[in-house]
Amino acid sequence: MSKKENKNITNEQVEEKEYSILNLGPTHPATHGIFQNVLKMDGEIIHEATPTVGYIHRAFEKLAERRPYNQITPITDRLNYCSSPINNMGWEMTVEKLLGIQTPKRVDYMRIIIMELARIADHLVCNSVIGVDTGAMTGFLYIFQWREKIYDIYESICGARLTTNIGRIGGFEREWSDKTWNLINDFVKGYPKALQEFANLLERNKIFMDRTINCGPISAEMALQYSFTGPNLRAAGVDYDVRVMNPYSSYQDFDFIVPVGTSGDTYDRFMVRQEEMWQSLKIIEQAIKNMPKDQPFHANVPEFYLPPKEQVYNNMEALIYHFKIIMGETNIPKGEVYHCVEGGNGELGFYLVSDGGRTPFRLHFRRPCYIYYQAYPEMIKGSMLSDAIITMSSMNVIAGELDA
Repeated sequence: MSKKENKNITNEQVEEKEYSILNLGPTHPATHGIFQNVLKMDGEIIHEATPTVGYIHRAFEKLAERRPYNQITPITDRLNYCSSPINNMGWEMTVEKLLGIQTPKRVDYMRIIIMELARIADHLVCNSVIGVDTGAMTGFLYIFQWREKIYDIYESICGARLTTNIGRIGGFEREWSDKTWNLINDFVKGYPKALQEFANLLERNKIFMDRTINCGPISAEMALQYSFTGPNLRAAGVDYDVRVMNPYSSYQDFDFIVPVGTSGDTYDRFMVRQEEMWQSLKIIEQAIKNMPKDQPFHANVPEFYLPPKEQVYNNMEALIYHFKIIMGETNIPKGEVYHCVEGGNGELGFYLVSDGGRTPFRLHFRRPCYIYYQAYPEMIKGSMLSDAIITMSSMNVIAGELDA
């Protein structure tokens, strides 16, 4: 057989190479949500990946366009349900920006406490699940009880735990009770020890490091091209945090560090979230220490606050406000605004267009997960299936942000 004939046979063999198709999701426990990846596999190696979203499409933006502004807050809960209060307050601040409402410092600091607690809860879930996906269950079981303590704080404020509907346009529904403050203080005192023990279990663990270092890396340039924000962008080495670059809710009053990684791999994403939890504790401590004592818990916007029942029964003006709030008959001025906050996964933005009616004319949610999930196929191409699972966990893809 000539060399030419031998070369032809080799080419035919390459062309006839078979790949297998694997559906990772949509109902697979490792995907942490209802979304699908169609993987083209060469044995255990991923040759191509095609993500599919829309399995739980709920038309949030269109639903919101048919609701009064104060009734849209519960819809935002269902975006990133691991840190619902950040979604709630991001929306409330968007409406306040449109209306030109200036909230008291006390409201700003109270919001910061809740948003940083929500950030801790979000990062806590993400990092403990990364441990589970590398075979380390202990850290997850140990640290998860602290998420429940955060939920106890939510419950003492608003009566809800997961989908919180916490806060109101202009501030909070009521003043926080002594029980709430005690729960917050107990958490701030107790969590550092638990977080350090969790860090000791994983951060320098040889098995964990072998499984996460160089797993699912993304460069800073590529992350910017895909419009990454939040911990996933900072892990790639880009120092961008909405709380610093475009401060809101008086974040400019606080001293904290924005942790930044170098390689953008799973280990860096884990470590950035670890450090952000420490920084969130630092911010909460500052808010408690510097909390203004002689200010109200909401701005002077009676159009969005149900008056006390005693006033409703005895005061005509209070009765009118009560009726207008319940029936959604508060007109909003015309305008177009965009407001963003630093959510658990990055820049969570709200683009709002008002035509002067009682409901938004147009509304768009900028969901960070939906944006950076588009880079997932490129991040796992050429890796093993087991690495694809860990990469997804470290990106903290929340299904509620994929579908809106």
